[in-house]
Amino acid sequence: VNKNSTTYAAWNWLAGTAFSNDASATGVGNVDSSGQVNTTAGFSIVSWQFTTSADNLIAHGLSSAPEMMIIKSRTTAYNWDVYHPALSANSKRFILNGTTTSTGTGAEVAGFFDTAPTSTVFEYNTSAATNNDNMIAYCFHSVEGFSKIGTYSGNNSADGTFVYTGFRPALVMIKLYNAAGQWWGVYDSARDPDNVVTQILYWNGPDAESTYSTVLLDFVSNGFKLRGNYSSINANYNYLYLAFAESPFKFANAR
Repeated sequence: VNKNSTTYAAWNWLAGTAFSNDASATGVGNVDSSGQVNTTAGFSIVSWQFTTSADNLIAHGLSSAPEMMIIKSRTTAYNWDVYHPALSANSKRFILNGTTTSTGTGAEVAGFFDTAPTSTVFEYNTSAATNNDNMIAYCFHSVEGFSKIGTYSGNNSADGTFVYTGFRPALVMIKLYNAAGQWWGVYDSARDPDNVVTQILYWNGPDAESTYSTVLLDFVSNGFKLRGNYSSINANYNYLYLAFAESPFKFANAR
């Protein structure tokens, strides 16, 4: 994080408001959880202790159900599990740290989310975590004018698919999910302020920043437009994405 003469990128979300849930007292979930939450931004950080005695039902602190969750054991060396609307079933998951083609349906593998998240809790089960493992989850849901979690279909053309988000993005993460593909590619306007955005970093790989002439995103006022037919963003496949606004006007403060 601080090597001499090296350039870094960081993506930061402010939660800021502490929350805790005593499951036995509130009747919400069946394990205690705590963390920080920003209900306006649709983001929470949740910590809990894993139990093998029952399905883990964890309070997330948000005002509506999470659409995307990134979950990791802090105790056991195990995968970063991802929940996303692109999953074909709640019993599936994506693996954020995977660098090879996953088994199952494209990028999916057998999962641990037996039921869909609700407005109060999410479910998590795994045979890999041990009893009393310390767990962490980063939970997101879409917020109009600020963030968007969704999917799109590529068209395998240089005149690529347009994806409506309702805002000009500052950051877009894309993952191919219904065919062989390994990269969780990230584009942002901080590293690449001039359209078309060409500089990619991978959340699941050690690669340095890459620039490809066929892997292009055009950040426009109400979404993003694909400007290449590269398989990682715009072949005849399906893709998941996570996007955040450059200037979330709906929630901005006047000057």
